[in-house]
Amino acid sequence: MRRITVADITLKKLSEDRAVSLLFREKSAIANCADSLGADAIELPAVKNAREDSIIYKTIAKNVQNAALAIPVGFDENGVSVAFECIKDAKFPRLQIELPVSTIQMEYTYHVKQAKMLEKIVALTKAAKALCADVEFCALDATRADEEFLIAAAKEAEANGATVITVCDDAGISTPDQIAALVAKVKASVGVPVCVLLSDRINMAVASAFSAIANGADGLKCAMIGKDVLLSGEISDAVSTCGAQINAEIHLNNTKIHASIDDMLSSISHDDAVTESTVSDKKKILLDADSSLSQVAQAAALLGYELSDSDIGNVQKALAQVCEKKGAVGAKEFEALIASSAMQAPSTYHFETYTTTSSNVSNAMTQITLKRNGEILCGVSAGDGPIDSAFRAIEQCVGHHYELDDFQVQSVTEGKEALGSALVRLRYNGKLYSGNGTSTDIVAASIRAYINALNKIVFEEA
Repeated sequence: MRRITVADITLKKLSEDRAVSLLFREKSAIANCADSLGADAIELPAVKNAREDSIIYKTIAKNVQNAALAIPVGFDENGVSVAFECIKDAKFPRLQIELPVSTIQMEYTYHVKQAKMLEKIVALTKAAKALCADVEFCALDATRADEEFLIAAAKEAEANGATVITVCDDAGISTPDQIAALVAKVKASVGVPVCVLLSDRINMAVASAFSAIANGADGLKCAMIGKDVLLSGEISDAVSTCGAQINAEIHLNNTKIHASIDDMLSSISHDDAVTESTVSDKKKILLDADSSLSQVAQAAALLGYELSDSDIGNVQKALAQVCEKKGAVGAKEFEALIASSAMQAPSTYHFETYTTTSSNVSNAMTQITLKRNGEILCGVSAGDGPIDSAFRAIEQCVGHHYELDDFQVQSVTEGKEALGSALVRLRYNGKLYSGNGTSTDIVAASIRAYINALNKIVFEEA
């Protein structure tokens, strides 16, 4: 049977569809999932923020083990080197020339005529080929293009080094027969593999894929999730069932594809849950060892912290140490660094002991013992769970209520004796104070984090 290649465009599709950008870990999870399922290529969104995107894409490039890693170069020749820098460490790097071939897109989006677009295709393909052996030309909006110009563009791309030609149905209004006829003409005109990018706008993506393959298409582009796109699960099921009829097979792992996609979906945040612009800004925080003092201060401000110059310096030093092992940190890791490195204060309140009782039929009850200047302070309080009652008991000890802005808990190590880390953010007089604590006992870690933040408030007050 003829093997049909599959390029995964999930990252690209989500980048277009979502109002809130994906987190670093979410992008890595999607790429790893596509790689493990057997995708022949994984496509990245175009570079928007060179510094931030390069960190993410370089990490993905090192992690992808089997698939080619493709990235668009943009409309400018300078973008070719920027794009290649992001994926040069991949096992199989690929640069993509994505340009429209329909009159409406060329003239109204890029403001160029056919002759100028051919020159741009030649220039970008040559520049990409000089850096990367694998170059793909994607003819955007091909189904609405003049067929003679589409063929001419494909030939020019091949003549200047393109190793793959992709015909794109961006409009999503072509029938399977129309797609098949167009693919057949392009395939007859070039000597390199021809792929298709299909829209599912009229619910015919799978049928169009079968027609394209039957008429010579060598590859398909699909996404694990997304709107109006050929879905990996659907085409995998269809080819597994009826592929013999068109003498074709794809190498996606049809056995685990749906389970893997469900697992991946569960780790991705949804737009409707995070719509505020402040959340969107937090998701953009990505710092590495080369981050400047001003970048550290700006990221801290996004999280709501007003740090002194010395605190910013301390956080930057801690960031550099962490990034030697981790590469880069996002918002949550950065906030933990602030808690442990900034606004350090003398330990006015010392944590001595705690006792708690908790059940599923009554409120938790916690007794806390603190020490301040040699004086023993005790507090007892009920609450909704041991941590809530512990925080209330601390407030009873100090005689003041503080607004709890955020509380996070995560495991630092693995196993039954795992070390837990807690992060507490208290708001007082409009300012945020964060504290962290670690312990094999998560309640104790939470108490230590609260007291750490409390001591910073007391120190600044004094």
